[in-house]
Amino acid sequence: NKLRGVMDRPKIKFAVSCSSNMNRSMEAHSFLQKRGFDIQSYGSGNQVKLPGPSVDKPNCYEFGTSYDFIYNDLKKKDNQFYTQNGLLNMLDRNRRIKEAPQRFQLERDEFDVIMALEERVYDQIIEDLQTREQESGHGMHVINIDIQDNHEEATIGAWLVCDMCAKLEAAEDLDNEIDEILAEFETKHPKRNFLHTICFY
Repeated sequence: NKLRGVMDRPKIKFAVSCSSNMNRSMEAHSFLQKRGFDIQSYGSGNQVKLPGPSVDKPNCYEFGTSYDFIYNDLKKKDNQFYTQNGLLNMLDRNRRIKEAPQRFQLERDEFDVIMALEERVYDQIIEDLQTREQESGHGMHVINIDIQDNHEEATIGAWLVCDMCAKLEAAEDLDNEIDEILAEFETKHPKRNFLHTICFY
């Protein structure tokens, strides 16, 4: 009975990461959560960076600073400006999903699939996993999909990530089928930079 086999399989544990755990990863987190996936989201940068009044004056926060605090901080700084550029709206969404941006390098949970949303993030995640002491030997697929850091791209990216997660979750044997699934995505979306590697916990 094929259907029962699908129900019996444990759910895949997914994580998604951008640089600051603000825009792209949170849009995907929101999307996947609503569709019932087992999903967490992270940032891989040194700090949480949000656009400020000028390019050389970003708003920087430590990971773990609550979305609520950042929302109120920006509102105080310039309510109109941060409403217009969509940051307050984004932070309001984020604080409804979880409390604060989390840094992947500080996370000790184990995942089956991690989606990085730009190549630099992919490199940072792999570097972190390769410098950790191996403990459980649990294998994990790290996948990169390049998504630009703006609101529109984040929405398109979330659809893409969701589509990929659904295909991975439906696989009979993820380790054997993942290359085929990714090849299909590359054909469908030739402009995106797909990368894939396996790391071990």
